[in-house]
Amino acid sequence: GWDRRGFLVAAAAAAAASTAAGALGRTLNSRNAQDAIASRDAVRLPAPASPAKPIPAGAQLRVPGLSPFTTPNDRFYRVDTALVVPKVDANTWRLRLHGLGVRKELEFTYRELLERPLIEREITLCCVSNEVGGPYIGNARWIGVRLADLLKEAGVKPPSRGGKADQIIARSVDGMTLGTPVEDVMDGRDAMLVVGMNGEPLPFTHGFPVRMLVPGLYGYVSACKWIEDIELTTFADFDAYWVKRKWARKAPIKTQSRIDTPKPFGRPGAGTVMVAGVAWAQHRGIEKVEIRVDDGPWRPAQLAEQTTIDTWRQWSYPWRATPGGHTLTVRATDGTGETQTERRTGTVPDGASGWHSVVVTVE
Repeated sequence: GWDRRGFLVAAAAAAAASTAAGALGRTLNSRNAQDAIASRDAVRLPAPASPAKPIPAGAQLRVPGLSPFTTPNDRFYRVDTALVVPKVDANTWRLRLHGLGVRKELEFTYRELLERPLIEREITLCCVSNEVGGPYIGNARWIGVRLADLLKEAGVKPPSRGGKADQIIARSVDGMTLGTPVEDVMDGRDAMLVVGMNGEPLPFTHGFPVRMLVPGLYGYVSACKWIEDIELTTFADFDAYWVKRKWARKAPIKTQSRIDTPKPFGRPGAGTVMVAGVAWAQHRGIEKVEIRVDDGPWRPAQLAEQTTIDTWRQWSYPWRATPGGHTLTVRATDGTGETQTERRTGTVPDGASGWHSVVVTVE
């Protein structure tokens, strides 16, 4: 049996071993991190074979307080489960593609991906945990390899063409799993394995060396960071990380809109106040945005030029503000003609819904 002295001796030995292992681990991690940083510093992104179209001048409205059309990398939201951001050496990184319906297993190095034809696209990414009016959304110019091309090379067919697999499981170096419908990746949209963000290699916080991105789907079912494995399977056979925690298996982004200015509880002066914000319905586009003051009628906002259906769209409305307390409410209609619902729901299981409102006092 264990006596007090034996326990203390064993505990001390374990602590010493743990300290030594920890010191060794920190040394190795530090060395690995240095290698990873050096590998990123050495990257020179090739010119994309299919460049993004120039952003129209009319896509960015000149309204103080409005979110910029392009979100800078250092202001782009980050939501993941990594307690420590993985720092992966691009020189040793590998990506494996395998699984159900794969005729030819494939493996890629980072250099091999860069040597393939790259596409460049403006795409707005949104987290399913974004509350109505929340900040977990951003737009960037991404560079990457078409994921559908890699799947076709491996012999994968979508379910609509007789394919056996209906789910892609993307695995990160830290063990995270995300599940994505094969059909969505292969339906012609610009799903990609991303290597660049806003003109530079992916930042470590956003998945360097490679992350996945599928326009029109919430991040938890599409945007695997630090990806190292792609497995073809079925939704019946495998539940990804968040699905096991009661989130939906499939999660297309809902039509949403947000008031950026004036801010909640702001105190603008009487007269013309510019109300402005963003609306999004990735892969459907935004057709109309409307504003309501208090319980008045819905009035159309002015829309900025739409870059693509995969990006958010800015809007503005000149409001003739009168003194007193007022509630401003916004709603959007997507490219299919569907207006976002008033029904307020939380983020679980497949994204929040409802109209965004702000209360202000006009002085």
